[in-house]
Amino acid sequence: MTPVEFEVVGLPAAQGSKRHVGNGVMVETSKNLKPWRAAVAAAARDIAADVGQYDEPLHMEVCFRFPMPKSRRAAVRSLGIALKTTAPDLDKLIRSTGDALTTSGLIRDDALICSVHASKLEVVGWSGAVVRLV
Repeated sequence: MTPVEFEVVGLPAAQGSKRHVGNGVMVETSKNLKPWRAAVAAAARDIAADVGQYDEPLHMEVCFRFPMPKSRRAAVRSLGIALKTTAPDLDKLIRSTGDALTTSGLIRDDALICSVHASKLEVVGWSGAVVRLV
């Protein structure tokens, strides 16, 4: 397997809670989920065009990058990076990203992801994620 790494630009969104809207229909509560999954799928499709589809056990490394709030102290903002300790939950971010990788065709099924190293940061600069599959 050829390891791949790519960037996804956008606002990372969690996949988690659903709400019932009637007639047995459930919808995601996050309005940011569709744009995030579309951004991940588009970036992954570009990679899949070059390397094909992965159908073997995978390790995923992903670093989610969120905009740093203007309320951060000047010393933190000058560093340009800080750990994000607020919502969304890291496990729900991983779920949305894994599902989008499956949708893209880069991986056959997100069940193939056997191990994960993930982080979420607040940054000055672009937001999104850096995804690496090994």
